[in-house]
Amino acid sequence: MSGNEWLSHDKRIYVAGHGGLVGSAIVRRLRSEGFENLLVRTRSELDLLDQQTVQRFFSESAPELVFVAAAKVGGIHANATHPTEFLYENLTIATNVIHAAAEHGVEKLIFLGSSCIYPRLAAQPMHETSLLTGPLEPTNESYAIAKIAGIKLCDAYREQYGKRFVSVMPCSLYGPGDDFHPVDSHVIPAMMRRFHEASAAGAPSVTVWGTGSARREFLHVDDLADALVLVMRRGEELGPINIGSSEEITIGELSRMIRDVVGFSGKIEFDPTKPEGAPRRVVDSSRIRGFGWKPRIGLREGLTSMYRCSRENGAL
Repeated sequence: MSGNEWLSHDKRIYVAGHGGLVGSAIVRRLRSEGFENLLVRTRSELDLLDQQTVQRFFSESAPELVFVAAAKVGGIHANATHPTEFLYENLTIATNVIHAAAEHGVEKLIFLGSSCIYPRLAAQPMHETSLLTGPLEPTNESYAIAKIAGIKLCDAYREQYGKRFVSVMPCSLYGPGDDFHPVDSHVIPAMMRRFHEASAAGAPSVTVWGTGSARREFLHVDDLADALVLVMRRGEELGPINIGSSEEITIGELSRMIRDVVGFSGKIEFDPTKPEGAPRRVVDSSRIRGFGWKPRIGLREGLTSMYRCSRENGAL
């Protein structure tokens, strides 16, 4: 089956988590190409934690292609303070949706993992074969374990039953639709909110967690959506695939970039008593680049656009 046949406009495409950061980017990307036969449901319409409800949806709606972007997500504080919810909810979503897809004849499924599934001290950049070769980062262990279970379930269905279920591991993401929660958000929206509020209040400084030395890789969510659509188009049965920008930056450098984007003129102070996660996290994206994909949006450009959009839509 060719790529165009896999992702033809007549296919029924279910985007689980369409209202979130990744799901909304997938929907934008598909609609930009004229795909209108999209199946989307809010949590009140379809509770992915309820197995019977999920089975009924797949039976009645009969999706042919599925993107599993639904997840409980958050930053270091959220993961550290709610490990039960991060493990239970993400594990339940993964097993319910992947199993229902297998039961009801879905042609191809893409499951969204995360770069945090790799060992805390994995060799950098982290290759797909690094999975389960060492201890996880404690601050997001529950989330990682749930995602690893989903990845392995995709592998099992592919190997035992020939299902075309693929998992992808994006690096840290940002972009329109991100969550600016004052406590539980990821690093970029958390910093952006902090600098924005400090600027509005005329504060002399902003405190950033950790030493600022941890190194990270960030990818604009629209670039990820491009990669996901490419993976869906490919007809081969593929194993786990990393997706990253291949450009790393320290948290200290990131904080200074966001300060400039927001226009805050005060100082940045680092709090080494606060957790900062793994010392370095960069994925080996050679596999996805071999398919012809590369990111289009640079970090400063993406941050500038994100800040402007967040101001316009009232998120900040």
